[in-house]
This record gives sequence, C-alpha cells and structure tokens, in this order.
Amino acid sequence: MTNTKAGWNFDNSYARLPDNLFAKVSPTEVEDPAIVVVNEPLAASLGLHAEVLRSSNGTAIFAGNALPEGSEPIAQAYGGHQFGHFNRLGDGRAVLLGEQITPDGERFDIQLKGSGRTPYSRGGDGRAALGPMLREYIISEAMHGLGIPTTRSLAVVTTGEAIYRETALPGAVLTRVAASHLRVGTFQFAAQWGTQDELRELADYALQRHFAEVDTEEGDNRYLVLLRKVAERQAALIAKWQLVGFIHGVMNTDNMAISGETIDYGPCAFMDAFDSATVFSSIDTQGRYAYGNQPRIGAWNLARLAEALLPLLHEDDDEAVRLAQDVLEHYMDRYHQHWLAGMRAKLGLADTEQEDEALIQELLAMMQKTKADYTNTFVALTFDRFDGLPLAEHEDFAAWLDRWLVRRGRQAATLDDAHQLMRRSNPAVIPRNHRVEEALDAAVKNGDYSVMERLLNALAHPFAHSAEQVEYAVLPEQQNCNYRTFCGT
Repeated sequence: MTNTKAGWNFDNSYARLPDNLFAKVSPTEVEDPAIVVVNEPLAASLGLHAEVLRSSNGTAIFAGNALPEGSEPIAQAYGGHQFGHFNRLGDGRAVLLGEQITPDGERFDIQLKGSGRTPYSRGGDGRAALGPMLREYIISEAMHGLGIPTTRSLAVVTTGEAIYRETALPGAVLTRVAASHLRVGTFQFAAQWGTQDELRELADYALQRHFAEVDTEEGDNRYLVLLRKVAERQAALIAKWQLVGFIHGVMNTDNMAISGETIDYGPCAFMDAFDSATVFSSIDTQGRYAYGNQPRIGAWNLARLAEALLPLLHEDDDEAVRLAQDVLEHYMDRYHQHWLAGMRAKLGLADTEQEDEALIQELLAMMQKTKADYTNTFVALTFDRFDGLPLAEHEDFAAWLDRWLVRRGRQAATLDDAHQLMRRSNPAVIPRNHRVEEALDAAVKNGDYSVMERLLNALAHPFAHSAEQVEYAVLPEQQNCNYRTFCGT
C-alpha cells in the first residue's frame, strides 16, 4: 500500500458483498508508466490533490504499480446480453481499486481500465491501447460538459509497453470514476449464477447506494421501486442522448448502469448529418444500436433487469410479471415526456401545445431529407440564422419556419427568454468525429497532446457559444460517410 497524501479516502463496500459477485485481484505492474493527463477539476471534487497525483507515487497508482492506502482491489463479475446473446462476463481488463469518499460524503468507484488480466479475461490480455483510452477521456468529459450523467476519467497513463491487436500499439491505463459499476448485467449474473439471497443482497446494496430514500417511499415492495427508479433514470438519460445526437454504439446489458450514468465508451460517436438510422460501430452490422433504436433498446435492457428481479418482486410468478410489465410500459411514456420536453426547449418553447410534437417531427423529417447537420441546425435556429441552411433548401421549410415563429411568439415567455432557453439547450460544440480523430492521431502518432487539450477546452462549456468554439463547429468534408468506430479491446 502507498500513502501518497493525495487525499485518498477509500471504503470497499462492494467487496463486502457475497464472494460470488467478484474476484480479488491486483493490477498487473507495467514497465515504464508516464502521466498523459490528469483531470484536475474532477480530482478536486473528489478531495484529491492534483500536484500529488502527478508525482511518481501518483503515476504508480494510476498505472497499477502501487495501491493507494485502503484499497482492496477486485474485478466485478457480471453477465450480459451482447447484441441479444447472453454470456457470462466480468471485468476482463479492469480492476476496482475501491470507493473514494469525498469531503461531501459522496461515494465514487475508482477503477483502472487496461490494468491486466483477471479471472474474467476469457483469453484476453487485459490491456488497453492509448487511443481508445484517450477517446473515452474526451467523450466522457464532453458528456459531462453537456450535462449528461456519465462516468468520468480521472487520468490516463502510458505503460511503456506495446500491446498487440492487428498491429503493435502503445499501451495505456485509464482511471475511471463512476457513481458505481452496478450494471443490468450484474443482476443478471446474480439471478443466473447466484442464490436468491445473493440477488436480494445485491438489490439491497443498490437501493442503499443509489436510492436510499426508497425505504420511506413505498412500503415493503422495495424491489419494485428499485426497478421503477432505474427505469426513470434510463428514460431521462436516453432522452438526453437523443437530444444531442449521441450514439452509444454498444448498448449491451452489461453496458447499462443502474445509476443512470452513461458507461463504457467504446464505439460511440455523435451524429453530424441527422439520420435516425445512423450507426458508427464497426460490429453493429444490423443496426441494432442505431440512433433511432436507442430508446427501444433501453426498454429491452430494462426487461432483462426485470426478469432478473422477478423472484424479489412477488412470490406469485404471474403477479411478479404483471408488476414488472407495468413499469416497462411506463418507461416508454416517461422517455417520450423527457424527449418532448427537451425538444421544446431546443425550439425555445417554454409552454406546451398539442401541436408541438407534429412541429418537431416535421423539422426532423426535413433535416433527414436534406442531410442537415443536427447540432448546427439547432444553433442556427437559436440565433435566427436561416440563410444558407441546408434545411432551407427543403420545399416545406418556409412554411414550417412561419408556423414555428408564430408558435414561439404566442407563448407568455418573451423572445429574449426563448433565445436564452435555446442557448441553454443547444450546444455550440460537440466532439465532432473528425476532431476527435485529429486529437487522437496527434497524441498517439506524434506524442502531441496539445490538440486534445484545445479540444477539451472547447468542449468544457458547450453552451457558451463563444468565438473560440466556432472552429469546432465546422463540418468535415463528408458528414458521417464511412466513419467507423471500434470497441478498442
């Protein structure tokens, strides 16, 4: 153990759960670790001291060569439906160091990703390449800036070792911070390979960690409330994804966090040209996780969670199924409510009218037909810049624009209020795919991290609409064309 005086304040509550749910394992040491980036604002919020984290002791911890005081490292077990097929899984290249208790009393998992083999590695080397780890750092910080619940990245270190995929690549370890790493797949694992008592203990743990208010909320059926709470958080989360054009890319049940955070940034990306069928993942050849399918996949994943929880919902199987189905049916309604409220805000509508959804759907249909850029179109509407919009080429745009302006002017909110609402709801910048690739190429191929730093600065306050952000709103020459992302394993 290493006491770095960095401010580590660990507890290990997950390690007190039944042994079946995890394996005790230490990170594998690396040859020559070096700090690439430390997330200083995140460190401060965790009660950590960035200058100590950047020291040789801090570097050793981020690389897995040393453990912070109080750490009890484990790899978590879980199952998961991967593209619809159920498998026994687990942390194959990640180690949970423990849970940092912040000065405010909050609890966050501290996990090393790319830290070597575990009992769940299934033949893999347990390592990670620098490019995908930097990609997760960039995208997760962009999501945080957008106000979307997400795991975050505390640090990335290079290992001084090569890893081998199709070619030799520089190795790296990412330190991930999460409200927890409890997944739908964690409950699937407990239901499939554990006892009912273990499943109940896991559910009680999830309630205490994420929904402590449940005990006083709805009597004895605590596990039904757990399912309902998770469904509500997923409805809100996926609506936020849709509102900014984010495509997760691999919405397997092991990549769906109970906390309602976005987790596991593999083949994810943001749309340029609006198209509900957009897929970026190289392995999603059937479009299962396309942009337009994400809300329904959220429902599918929640159904798998409900199946795992059935023994806890009611002693009568039929009644348990009925209770679960009621929650699942309500999920789609709640998703739609969140999405519709968000779309109204993007159009500066502070109240509700029955025709609003038709107005929104007509806009999206025109955007898809004209291949209009999703983000920049809403920015143009925010500032009433209609000339030169690809959308303006659509034969129905002028009539739509008149209806929208009349609708916006009919509400009680002033025009200035409407513009302010739109500014808060429509980001000036997103992590454009070509900009992310530019930053990764400079870092991985040339050791130049300045491109990434500038990109991160632009993404930190996406609703600022500042002059410095303009260059990051420029589109690539070919929007979305042939762009593919990979899991980075």
